[in-house]
Amino acid sequence: MNKTLIKWLVPAILLLIAGCAVPPQKQTAPAPSGNLAVTSLLGKARSQTAAGRLSDASVSLERALRIEPRNALLWHELARVRLAQGQLMQAENLAAKSNSLVPAGHVLRRENWIIIGRARTDLGDLQGARQAFERAE
Repeated sequence: MNKTLIKWLVPAILLLIAGCAVPPQKQTAPAPSGNLAVTSLLGKARSQTAAGRLSDASVSLERALRIEPRNALLWHELARVRLAQGQLMQAENLAAKSNSLVPAGHVLRRENWIIIGRARTDLGDLQGARQAFERAE
């Protein structure tokens, strides 16, 4: 009977231990903010961007950044707006600023490197663009 018990107990324990293991989760974009004003301004900026009102969107994002200057998501959103406006160097710099505020391996870094790659492509810096897109992978 001991052999039968061991025969079933060992696999059961191994399954239990394996079930407790949790694979590392992919990081998601940071939450917009706990500040209601910032959250409201970000939502407003996104609506303005969708409506093609890029100047208004950049004003809303700049206001939000005055409230939370270390918010990587706000810098990222402003970089996207600047890219859409054709302000390529500024888009690249804003995306780099956003990257400086998030940890390595964060999903927002990838998105920022894509913005940098697109800006460099439009500026004619194909080697720099290739490097940026490689860093986005």
